[in-house]
Order: sequence, then structure tokens, then C-alpha cells
Amino acid sequence: MFKGILIDKDDSGYRATLREINDDQLPEGDVTVRVAYSTLNFKDGLAITGSSPVVRKFPMVPGIDLAGTVEVSGHPDYKVGDQVLLNGWGVGEGHWGGLAQKARLNGDWLIPLPKEFTAAQAMAIGTAGYTAMLCILALEHNGVTPEQGEVLVTGANGGVGSFAIALLSKLGYRVVTSTGRTTEHDYLKQLGASEIIDRATLSEPGKPLAKERWAAVIDSVGSHTLANACASTKANGTVAACGLAQGMDFPASVAPFILRGVTLAGINSVTQPKAKRVQAWSRLAKDLDFALLPLISHEIGLSEAIDAAPRLLAGQLRGRVVVDVNR
Repeated sequence: MFKGILIDKDDSGYRATLREINDDQLPEGDVTVRVAYSTLNFKDGLAITGSSPVVRKFPMVPGIDLAGTVEVSGHPDYKVGDQVLLNGWGVGEGHWGGLAQKARLNGDWLIPLPKEFTAAQAMAIGTAGYTAMLCILALEHNGVTPEQGEVLVTGANGGVGSFAIALLSKLGYRVVTSTGRTTEHDYLKQLGASEIIDRATLSEPGKPLAKERWAAVIDSVGSHTLANACASTKANGTVAACGLAQGMDFPASVAPFILRGVTLAGINSVTQPKAKRVQAWSRLAKDLDFALLPLISHEIGLSEAIDAAPRLLAGQLRGRVVVDVNR
């Protein structure tokens, strides 16, 4: 038996409860992990509250991230006692995820936990920090350098935004952030933001082309914010799009892409090949200031996760929420 959050949907309705689960209820997989830490991401908040139909089968254990120790392995790359981590691959949506004390998974979804991180630190970074690094790798792939000018980070107070600011700043970029929370300006400055603008300047309908400003953009918001970011990106700049907090729509024109040669790079953090995942985590070990992790993240127990989910969706929680599944 082990503790976990289980989401059910039946004639009685949709509900998420913390309960004892039998080992024989675990789904198929060739690696069983004793989970140490997981996280509460935006997608997990949607799953727990039922606010959006992200869960594709029931019952379901949410949690798109996990870090822990291999307990049973039929996979050639892993043996009992190995420290591993996972981001994405549909866990918490179509396959039981990390918000439980055990997980049984496809070993191909795992990577070794880099020696530079503890399990708790890896989850403080989680999918958010990993996605931010994938965005930066995309900018670098397209030749973006600090000398080319300012980089805009939208959704600055969220997990992806927080890590994007910290990473870009350490790499020498001048970072401008957009946020609707004036109370968080000191936090964003501590992460490395040089300037903070009101998100309202980007979130309303805008022109197909605006004055060129950004050498690059990391956007986790989508909708009008993404459209306006593209419209004001400099010629041959790159916009990395990785989120849809404002919406899935993209009310833009092709003008920035044709007339200015702007590149819109879509960032898929869910099903990256192993080599790319290992590369991103290796760069996080090198380029992230670990001293910022306590500022960006805070820890809760598994018993607190269900109550925290609606607050996360309401934007009332800053940065990353790390979940100690053993308390």
C-alpha cells in the first residue's frame, strides 16, 4: 500500500482524493519508482480541480513530474537503487503520475537524476525549468546572443517565466518581463529582470506589426500576448512559444514572419527525445544559480496538494510548488 492522489469520474461526479492505493493497482511499466518528490504544475491544477479535461482516463494519479529511486526494473538502462527523474510523457493525463509515493513507468521516459541535483532540487526546477531551458536552447540554435538586444519573458511570475529570467540573466542577456502583479517586482528583480512592464500592454488586440524591440521572446501566455510579442520582435529574431495561459488562440498575421523574418519556435516539453532531455538538464546544472531555488519554489506535503490546486490556477502561488509525497 502507498499514499497517492487519485482522480475519479463516475456517476457521483469528478473528484480528487488522497487515499491508500494497492501496489497491484499500478499501471503497466518496466520500472517502478519509489517517488521522493513531485510537483504541482498548472496542468496538475487543471487535473485535480477538473477545470479542463486534461485527464484522459480514470482513475488517474496526477503529477507530470517526479524524482525518486528505482525499486523494480525490467529496463536495461536502470537498476534497483538508481536515482531518476521524469518530465512529461503524458503522465498525470493518460498514465499515472508522480503525486503518489510510487509510480510504475516506461523506462524510456526516465533520465538519470544528474549528480548535481538532489531529488528536491530537481523538482524545484521540474517541467517549468526544463521548459525554460528548452526555450533557451531554441534561441541559441537560431543564433540569438546577448549583444543583439533585449529578451522579453512573458508570464514572468510563473514557473517557466521565473526560470527563464534567472537563466537568461546569468547567460548575460538583458531581460524585460511582463506581469500583472505589481507586488512581485522585487521578486523579478532578484531573479535578474532589468525592466518590468505591465502585461496589459501586450494582452489586448494589437497591430500586425509594431515597433521593433525584442531580439527574442520566451512566451508562456499565448493568445494576444504572443501575437503582440511577435509583432514587436526585431528582424530575424526568435519567439519561443511554450504556454497558453491566456488562451490557445493566435490572433496574429504572417507579417512579422514574412516581412521581418521572425521565427516562431514551438517548444514541446512533453515528448522530447532522451538526448535533448539530457542536454537540457546538463545545461540547467551548469547555467542555473541554485541559490535562487528557495526564492523560486516552496515545498508542501502531499496532503496539501489538493487544496493548493485551485490557488495555483487562480495565480495566487508564486513560482514552483514542490510536493514531498511522503508527508
